[in-house]
Order: sequence, then C-alpha cells, then structure tokens
Amino acid sequence: MLGAIGLDERQEAAYRALVAAGAAELPDLAHRLSLPEAEAERVLRRLEQQGLAAQSSARPGRWVAAPPGVALGALLTQQRHELERAELASALLAEEYRAEASEPEVHDLVEVVTGAAAVAQRFHQVQLGAASEVCALVTGKPIAVTGTENESEERAASRGVVYRVVVEREVLSLPSGILELSAALGRDEQCRVVDRVPTKLMIADGTTAMVPLTGRGAEPAALVVHASGLLESLMGLFEAVWREALPLRLGEGGCGVREEGVGPDATDLEILSLLLAGLTDASVAKQLELGLRTVQRRVKGLMELTGVSTRLQLGWHAYERGWVARSGPQGTAAAAGTAMTPGTTATATGAVAAPGTAATPSAPPAVPPSAQVAGVR
Repeated sequence: MLGAIGLDERQEAAYRALVAAGAAELPDLAHRLSLPEAEAERVLRRLEQQGLAAQSSARPGRWVAAPPGVALGALLTQQRHELERAELASALLAEEYRAEASEPEVHDLVEVVTGAAAVAQRFHQVQLGAASEVCALVTGKPIAVTGTENESEERAASRGVVYRVVVEREVLSLPSGILELSAALGRDEQCRVVDRVPTKLMIADGTTAMVPLTGRGAEPAALVVHASGLLESLMGLFEAVWREALPLRLGEGGCGVREEGVGPDATDLEILSLLLAGLTDASVAKQLELGLRTVQRRVKGLMELTGVSTRLQLGWHAYERGWVARSGPQGTAAAAGTAMTPGTTATATGAVAAPGTAATPSAPPAVPPSAQVAGVR
C-alpha cells in the first residue's frame, strides 16, 4: 500500500511493526519480520534514511517509529512534487514529438503501432490512462494480450474506471472464457454478448481508441485513434453493437455466467402495450394485478436490455424490435404475439379502459403512439 511513496514490502512491514509496538529492539523486530538480524538492520537503516524510523537516544539499539502523520506526509508531498515534474516533462516531450513529426496534424489523430510488444504496451497504457470509462469489443482470438494477461483491466477497474464490454459468443466456449467473464462481472463490469463483433476495439474516455490493423498471420499491429471524426465513428460502432447485445450476469451463488433472455416475456409485452397506450405505472400495476415495484423493475430491465436511458427511447426500440405492433385494431399499441389484457377496451385515441368501465374518447395525442410511454409525452 505504501509502495507509491517508495517503500518495498519489507520496509512497509517493518514500519507497521514499529508503529504498532511504538518501539522495538532489533532482535525482537527481526523475529516479528522473520528476517535475519543483519537484514532487519538494513531495512531499519533504509527507514531511517527516509525519516520513518530512528534509534532511541535513551536506549541504544532500540528503534522507534516516526509519527505517520508527519513522516508519511512529507514523503507524499515529495512524491506529488516529483509527479508534477514528470507530468510537465511529459507535456514538453509531447510538444517536441509533435514538432518533429513529418505530418504533425495527421500524427496527432492517428498512430500506427507495430510489433507484439509495442501493441501490448500501448494496450496497457490506454487502459491505465483511462479516468472514467473503457468500452471494448472482444473477439475469441486475441492479438497481443490474452484475457488472463490483461492485468491493467483489473487495476483500472479497482480505481473506479467503468468497463462496458461486448464479447463474441465464441468467447463463452473458450477454456478460460467463463472464468475471465466471471471475474469481470465480479468487478461490477458491464458485459454483453453477440454472435460476432465487427472488429476488436477499445475506447478509453471517448478520447482514444485502439483497433487491429493487420489480419491473421501478419505481424501484430494496431491503429491508435485520437479525437477526430474517425474516433466518433468508432464510438458510434461500439454503441450500435452494445444496443443489440444481450446482457451477461453472474450465475446463482456468484458462480459462472448466464445470458439474459433474448427478449421480453409475455408479462413484459403486456406492460409495454399498456404503457404505450398511455397508462401510468400505477395503472398498469392495477390492470395486471402486479406490484408497482414489479412493473418499475421490469421496465428498468427492458431499458437495460435495449441499452436506453429514457422511456421515450424504450418506446421507439419496442417498435423497432417488433415487440409491439405499430397499430392495433383501433389504433392502439398491442404487444407482439400477445393479446391485450382480457376485459379491456381500446379506444380510438389509444386509451385503455379498465374492465367494467366505459372508455371516454379524448383529443388525439400531440405525439405519435411510439412516443407515448408513461410519463413522457
């Protein structure tokens, strides 16, 4: 944990032992650390050089820990200063690199990386440099880095980077495929599956993308794309594949991976048809004799399945995917393959009357039925 400020494992263990004990003799500390006394003394001398430990003036041979708030604070301040200097040097080198490029305006947008080692290094750099999100399309045939070798993914996810990953179905049949996907889902990554992805792709923070440049059998190479129209096209490609992919979930007990259903069930279709007819969540729950939370949970599940963030978008996707008919017998939205709830009456304006009540005509809606999702008009 303290490696970021220059301590190795033995030095950190020795400092923690001193902090816990307050002070300790060399033989005692060597015993606690399971080290020879000569090695333990070298560790203490290193801590002394860093201002984290000192020999007691009252009792020679006794070592005491420096207060963590003061000693570690000084090391952290020094480390921050060194990082700021490194960041400045990096910016200056980047400017010099662009100035020396034969076509700087093109090189700023696209880079060609060749060789397995170089591709792997840039693959890790892009992930470790991500601040908020990494989006990826994954095939069953890695180019330079396999799933088990991708330690950068775990490191980035552990510091809060969101991963959205679409894998080919072939990945599920690989010996390590389920294990890798289970680990990713265990890190709260969002994973989906499709039969085939159009290409391998990784996008970090919507500012940098990597795509393979060569086919099978050739030397590994990749294209690194920076902010440009090409990058926007790649982002659009990912989002299109993401919307059509099916979510993956951890199996029962957190073991294995299971694939979500290919579409809504009969109850989901009934809920959709009533929402598109203009009913509220509460009215739908009452009509279908469901709990309000059940209706809301199912609607949320449909939004996740279609990859949308609003109910208006859900209504559009429901029509596009054929989940509901574009018009019923009298202009109402009907669930595809299902009948409307028995006992309901569809009016010419798309309203649905409860059993035993008369439907009252009203003015035509201001928007087409495809936009009439409950709460959005």
